[in-house]
Amino acid sequence: MVEIIGAGFGRTGTASLKRALELLGYDPCHHMSEVLKQPDTTVGWTAALNGDPSVLPGLLSEYRATLDFPGCLLWREMMDLYPSAKVLLSVRDPKEWYDSARATILNPIRNENIDEHLAALLQPFSDAMAGRGFRRDLDEADMIAVFNKHNADVRAGVEKSRLLVYEVSQGWEPLCAFLGVDVPDVEFPHSNDSASFRDNVTRVLTGRAKELGG
Repeated sequence: MVEIIGAGFGRTGTASLKRALELLGYDPCHHMSEVLKQPDTTVGWTAALNGDPSVLPGLLSEYRATLDFPGCLLWREMMDLYPSAKVLLSVRDPKEWYDSARATILNPIRNENIDEHLAALLQPFSDAMAGRGFRRDLDEADMIAVFNKHNADVRAGVEKSRLLVYEVSQGWEPLCAFLGVDVPDVEFPHSNDSASFRDNVTRVLTGRAKELGG
C-alpha cells in the first residue's frame, strides 16, 4: 500500500530521496529507475497518464512510496486511490532544476543497442508524459514555467497537514518530522548527480536490450 506520494519532478533529488525513504522503512519506493528496469510497465503507466487510473493499484501493489516520474504527474489520482497517504513535493531552485534536467531527462539518450521492441514501448510512454505537460521540445522559459506551475498546483491542491514541500539539502529532520519517525544515525544519502545519470540510464537500457535479444 502506498503511504507516500512523491509529487516532485525528477531532478529534484529524487534518487537521494528514494534511498532515504527506503532507509526509513518505506521500501520499496517506486521511481523512474524502476520503469527503466521494467520497461514493460510503461504500457500500464501510459494508460494511467492517458486517463485510466484503474491500472495504478496493479502497478504499485508492491510499493510503499512513489517518487519522480511518471508518478509525480499522477499525484491527484494517487491521492484519491490512497487517501491516507502523505504527499511529498521535492523542489529546488527552478533555474538549477532546468540546467540539471536539460543535461539529463530533457536530453534523450540515443543508443544504437536499444531493441526495437523497447523503443516501441518507450515512445508512447514519452508521448503520454508530454500530454501531461512534461515536454522535451519546450525552451527554457516555458519548461521552467511548467515546473513552477506543477509545484504551485500541488501546493494549492493538497491540504497542508498532508503535504511536505522539501529540498534534499534540508536533510533528515523535516522529512522525519513529517513522517513521524526517528532520525536515523546515518548520513543522508546523496546520489545520481548529472554526471552519472547518463551512464546509469545507458547501462540499464543496454542491459535490457540484451535481455530482449538486441
